[in-house]
Amino acid sequence: MAKKPVYKQFIVKWPSKSLIDGITGHPELGIPDYDNAMKQFQHMIDTFKSLDIKVIELKAAEEYPDSCFVEDPVVIIPGELAILTNPGASSRNGEKNLMLPTIKKYFSEDKIKYIKAPGFMDGGDVLPIGDTYYIGNSARTNMEAIKQFEAIVKPLGKKVVPIPVTEFLHLKTGTTYIENNNLLVTGEFAHTKEFDKFNKIVIPKEEDYAVNVLYINGTIVMPANYPKTKAMLEKLSGYKKIVEVDTSEYKKIDGGLTCLSVRF
Repeated sequence: MAKKPVYKQFIVKWPSKSLIDGITGHPELGIPDYDNAMKQFQHMIDTFKSLDIKVIELKAAEEYPDSCFVEDPVVIIPGELAILTNPGASSRNGEKNLMLPTIKKYFSEDKIKYIKAPGFMDGGDVLPIGDTYYIGNSARTNMEAIKQFEAIVKPLGKKVVPIPVTEFLHLKTGTTYIENNNLLVTGEFAHTKEFDKFNKIVIPKEEDYAVNVLYINGTIVMPANYPKTKAMLEKLSGYKKIVEVDTSEYKKIDGGLTCLSVRF
């Protein structure tokens, strides 16, 4: 079994007032409430800190409504390097430039790599499990970017496995890994053969948003108010505890828990 990651610090970026204009595939959920989004964000940060995580907080960027979703413009290979991804949505592409000054504080120039056009990628499509990186081939991440990513990480002993994504925005919109060989899946990923080696916890369609969880050094952090998913997680052994964080305002603009931080 792969060695479990130990996370020490997370990068987060405060939401802007313009998040009401964020990209959404679910307009029926309504427009985010900014004040409530701020409260939820603070609670998330407090939760991370309670788990002994150093939280690196970046200021809001009003010109980029979706820029609080810092996972998409950068992927960090812990202890190795950082990859600026060239995000797939044109309105978000400039977010990589916002992240670069912070990344340069933690990585030297030779340890910062770039996905370049015609390749485009969102970090939400990158699912690391041990030394294997499952990468969603989605509307936001093309095969050219996946090939570039593979060329960057292969010398580090990492393997890349492309996964077709048709039902979801990103790979991690439909699956996340919580160590101990446990993989949360929903929708199309319940039948993805590349995931057959894992113990699949199949999240019901009515709670599919709750498939996007964080494993933080033995603790599972999950979206609040998904009782069926929580009950399924509570049956698993090998975890310290399960903590709920409300991210309902971010759900309105296609964001989940993993989207809101870069972990290393």
